[in-house]
Amino acid sequence: MRKVLVANRGEIAVRLIRALREAGIPNVVVYSDADRAALFVQMADEAEHIGPASSSESYLRIDRILDAAKKHGADAIHPGYGFLSENAEFAAACEGQGITFIGPSSRTIRMMGSKTEARKIAIAAGVPVVPGTAEGVSDPAEARRIVREIGFPVIVKAAAGGGGKGMRRVDKDSDLESALRDAASEAERAFKSSEVYIEKYVVQPRHIEIQILGDQHGHLIHLGERECSVQRRHQKVIEECPSPLMSIDPDLRRRMGEAAVKAARAAGYYNAGTVEFLVDADRNFYFLEMNTRLQVEHPVTELVTGLDLVQWQLRIAAGERLTLRQEDIRWEGAAVECRLYAEDPDNSFFPSPGRISALEVPSGPGIRLDSGVYPGWVVPMDYDPLLAKLCVWADSRDAAIDRMQRALGETRIAGIRTNIAFFRRLLRDEKFRQGDLHTGFIEEFFARESSRAESDPSLETVAALVAVLNKEKPAASEPIAGTSPWLTEGRGRMMR
Repeated sequence: MRKVLVANRGEIAVRLIRALREAGIPNVVVYSDADRAALFVQMADEAEHIGPASSSESYLRIDRILDAAKKHGADAIHPGYGFLSENAEFAAACEGQGITFIGPSSRTIRMMGSKTEARKIAIAAGVPVVPGTAEGVSDPAEARRIVREIGFPVIVKAAAGGGGKGMRRVDKDSDLESALRDAASEAERAFKSSEVYIEKYVVQPRHIEIQILGDQHGHLIHLGERECSVQRRHQKVIEECPSPLMSIDPDLRRRMGEAAVKAARAAGYYNAGTVEFLVDADRNFYFLEMNTRLQVEHPVTELVTGLDLVQWQLRIAAGERLTLRQEDIRWEGAAVECRLYAEDPDNSFFPSPGRISALEVPSGPGIRLDSGVYPGWVVPMDYDPLLAKLCVWADSRDAAIDRMQRALGETRIAGIRTNIAFFRRLLRDEKFRQGDLHTGFIEEFFARESSRAESDPSLETVAALVAVLNKEKPAASEPIAGTSPWLTEGRGRMMR
């Protein structure tokens, strides 16, 4: 590859620029009006403006991105995650113009991008799936027949969906028809497809995903699991590698890894990807979906395996063979990631855009910070409010949690609301420390906090006082606006 265009923004664009620099490959980025002063634009070798703040007129404009690639002589495009990363039309357009798409083929993206098609592939490959339909459902009578077979509760899901959009839990027959209608309507608005399907709702499941890596010559392996059960609004906020469940059932990783490789092989998959599973209370696991791209939480896998996934993405896209064998993969220690968002956890995680007036960041052994912001940067309201990913590595899960607490305590972001204080509270929670996790964990955590405050009103008063002090406390040292102390990451394990 002569030059790579980064078709994304924020912290993932910064991460990709760094990887390309290490590989000795020039880079070019695209940016919107809202990102003119963004860190990734400042860091890039070259940058091309592609439109206004609205993503539909900038980061989702295939024609403008391809024009920018041609203008700057880029012969490859890395889509990052989100935006066009799982858009089969974008991958096909790159292929049609002779531009290397750093990811799987457009055919594979198209197959696995539909959850109903992905379920069919998984079933054919012998991978267990959640009971439900393998076809879209729109007729209420047909939906009722299906639900009679699998039983309530069920969940209606968008076939082309993600991020919790186009999803409705249904607990009784009288709500089924409206759930079908509302989910289909939301899916159409979000994904330009109204197709929805029905699955049995697994009560309090764990959400565990398997990282896979494959080359274009048929060699495919897995890199173990990530625990992604701690979520708000069906979006992950804390991820771990390994999952605490693996210490209870060490053979589970092997079985889930083999199932993930089967599903990926059936789809003709290559490059980095993730197969996602739900795991019930009896440790039965079920295929959920496949993400045909790099994941937000990929750093925890990198920290535990010592592998650089983006470097492998580049090598595989260039046609190189994957030299790693399954038996070469080792998992050492434990890693935890907290997604730092500009949001207010105590107000339903409502976004908190605005200017970052001051910033202090953690460092020291085992700390990694992937970020896209700096003091003086105005967090736009046009995109997902992810600021950074704070990751730690230690030799055990308990030590990693303690290290994360220390790192969060060293992090100060002034001028906007963030979820830092929420993470500090959550990481002290006894059930979290025990690894007793499921996808409804945050709701139960808030309920436990509320119950403790009601039983001891002084706790509520102290919590309110601490919140005020945290909000008003000035940063110990305010960096000069416009500079970026996050250009240098704290290092955990070395990548190989």
